[in-house]
This record gives sequence, C-alpha cells and structure tokens, in this order.
Amino acid sequence: MARHAALPAYHDVVRAEWVDYNGHLRDAFYMLIFSFATDALIDQIGLDDAVRKARGRSIYTLEAHISYLHEIKEGARVRVEMRVLAHDAKRMHLYLEMFADDGDEPVAAGEQMLLHVDTRGPRSAVFDSDVQARVHALAGAQAALPAPLYAGRVIGLPSQMRK
Repeated sequence: MARHAALPAYHDVVRAEWVDYNGHLRDAFYMLIFSFATDALIDQIGLDDAVRKARGRSIYTLEAHISYLHEIKEGARVRVEMRVLAHDAKRMHLYLEMFADDGDEPVAAGEQMLLHVDTRGPRSAVFDSDVQARVHALAGAQAALPAPLYAGRVIGLPSQMRK
C-alpha cells in the first residue's frame, strides 16, 4: 500500500518510552500509533475536536487487529497509511499499514471497525451528511487500489497442530 496519493498518512517517531526490554517498539505502542493515525483520519472526515463537541458526536473503536511484521527501534520515523475498506451509515472498516523510515515494506498492518456515536447516549448514530460524504469520497478515491495484503486475517493455529 506504500505511498499512494489517495491515502491519508500519519507521521510520528518511536519514542524512548515506547521501547521494551528488547530494544524494540513495545507491542502496545503499535496500537497507540495506529490510534493516533485513526484520530488524524477522523479529523480529515470532518469530526475534529470542535465538531465532536458541538455536535455531540464521536468515533468508537469496536474491534482492532494488528499484524506485527518487523521490529522497529527507538528513533525510527514511522508513517501510517490509511484506507477505508468499507463503510455504511454508521461504521467504517479501516485498514492501516505502518512503515519505518523511508521503507516501502510495512512493519505492521492493522484493521479497525469504527462506529459513529452520539455521545449524549451514548448510542450509535448515522454519520452526519457532510461526514458521510467525506467518508464516501475517501473510500471512492481508494476503491481501485489492489486488495490490502494483510486485511481479513484470522488468528489461530492450523487445525492439524491443535491436537
């Protein structure tokens, strides 16, 4: 999924406090970086902090999956590219790939199912029309891209190994 014009991207640097006893980015912080990237996407679709407060709307994460592909170390510059795989009136299925430094091979991939919420309930809510239009436009701009390599993965041991 590397560097496509239709893909929003988030940039960060692996901080010392995110590194584990092996000198690698701690597993939980991959999710933190993906979460920061998701926040950036939420802003891009028109749900920035001011709009969330004014409308009483937000996005909740219903489910998340991470594939850890390569270790990265303190100081690595990371880029997360995001793609809307599917959406309906209330939800977005988001795919993310994390790259280190200027690499073209992902160091991690993630998926998230996001839900639009009326925070006064809280309860699920249909996207406001302006937000829905941005989600639809973003998904449309990405529709012709090849299928993401790590989307839809299931965790488990092969059946013959479970005995």
